Amino acid sequence: MRHQPKIIAVANQKGGVGKTTTAVNTAVGLAHLKHRVLLVDLDPQGNATMACGVDSRALEVSACELLLLECDANEAIIKTDIVDVIGANTDLTAAELQLMDSDNPQHALKDQLAQVADNYDYILIDCPPSLSILTINALTAADSVLIPMQCEYYALEGLTSLLDTIKRVQQSVNPDLQIEGLLRTMFDGRNNLANDVAAQISEHFGDKVFTTVVPRNVKVAEAPSFGVSAIEYDHLSRGAVAYKGLASEIIRRNHGRT
Repeated sequence: MRHQPKIIAVANQKGGVGKTTTAVNTAVGLAHLKHRVLLVDLDPQGNATMACGVDSRALEVSACELLLLECDANEAIIKTDIVDVIGANTDLTAAELQLMDSDNPQHALKDQLAQVADNYDYILIDCPPSLSILTINALTAADSVLIPMQCEYYALEGLTSLLDTIKRVQQSVNPDLQIEGLLRTMFDGRNNLANDVAAQISEHFGDKVFTTVVPRNVKVAEAPSFGVSAIEYDHLSRGAVAYKGLASEIIRRNHGRT
């Protein structure tokens, strides 16, 4: 039987919720637990790429060429010490426009990742903060969606659009797409509103909410400027410990399902 990796899209159209931080640190956390991990950066800002120590401005082959079928997945993969990376930069914006004019534009990433599926246990996709054709590509390729969200006033309201998009993708191109879980990020337990919203999220989504909560932590914020994950920057920091816990929780959940 052919090996199939678990493909997880990390998505939320709302910016500033810790999406890229979650994608990078979850990937590194899974790699530290001896899993083979590929991180795909689908955000034209290229922040996940830079956080893995790869200069997004110097990429000769990136997610842009991958989606436009100008290279295959093996050519786009960059090996780092911990995870493999398919990088991104502002060229992805042009790719997005060209994809709109192609046949079956939502299938480009899925078809490309199928070439390298045997090499990985987990593939994580960092989506842009929008519900664009890039995000649709990620949701079409993915088995599940990990949704980072801050415990703030508009959190649940902003989630509605993403859930509607997931439902449309399920109905049209990927009926097996699941919600991997909702992750509460940048959490401050001293804030009454944060606690109230956290309780609402748990009430609405039950066991779809990860037990792991990522606290607001300066080490997590500092790490990208050094081109590393929070786990590599300070593995004992509260943020790093939380993301290592999240990686363990994802593994336990998937073993339970299988």
